[in-house]
Amino acid sequence: MIPPLPAHLVSEAVSRALAEDLGLAGDITSAACIPPGRRARLVMVARRPGRIAGLQLAVEAFGQVEPDLDIYLDRPDGAAVAPGEGVMRVEGDARAILAAERTALNFVGRLSGIATLTAEYVRLVQGTAASIVCTRKTTPGLRAFEKHAVRCGGGRNHRFGLFDAVLIKDNHIAVAGGIAPALRAARAACGHLVKVEIEVDTLDQLDEVLREGADVVLLDNMAPAVLAEAVARVKARRPALLTEASGGVSLETVAAIAATGVDLISVGALTHSAPVLDLGLDIAIG
Repeated sequence: MIPPLPAHLVSEAVSRALAEDLGLAGDITSAACIPPGRRARLVMVARRPGRIAGLQLAVEAFGQVEPDLDIYLDRPDGAAVAPGEGVMRVEGDARAILAAERTALNFVGRLSGIATLTAEYVRLVQGTAASIVCTRKTTPGLRAFEKHAVRCGGGRNHRFGLFDAVLIKDNHIAVAGGIAPALRAARAACGHLVKVEIEVDTLDQLDEVLREGADVVLLDNMAPAVLAEAVARVKARRPALLTEASGGVSLETVAAIAATGVDLISVGALTHSAPVLDLGLDIAIG
């Protein structure tokens, strides 16, 4: 069971999206063409196979336009769908349904695309120790929803922002004066509940991290053979240290990366390059 999104985030995001679409005058096309009081039935249908995410936002979109609409979910977030299978149904005032349909479909299509791509990455690393995790390469303002979609696809979430974990990257290391000074400063500044991760791109840098200690080490842009050696060194000297592979990860390379024994594989493409899942809206008047 995937936990629901925080209601206040959903409400705020949907309000912004509806305001963008409806503007000051509302849906002038439906107002001109559809008689007041006309009722309709809408069905959201999958046109391609995939994994569903974002239905909470769709329900909110229809509900904000017209609270009296009857809404039925045929699939929960995280469910797999085949072409032709129904996802959700809406019945009630036709004008309201038409005013909200695009906003609802945009959210579900975008987030289901992320969930679908994530599920494919997860499938490719089955049988290994690796978990697929997302990054901060998200659409501004939609991060919580896109990370939710990753969970719907069977992936896991990396940090949500700059506020909830320390990730010391190459630029931090350069400014701090090296790996050891950066790690020591981070440990001195952070409380015991804050995880500290550091990025390395060579085995020599990894050896320095193994001497100093950290919670997670990010092994960046390493070839599989080098990555395997890095994982072996960590397991031999600091087995509690989590290893994360990043850089150059694609559907074609992820299986080989997972085979090195890494704990985590972070994939920016999950949220910055996932194609929208093709979903259709079939409507009938009556």
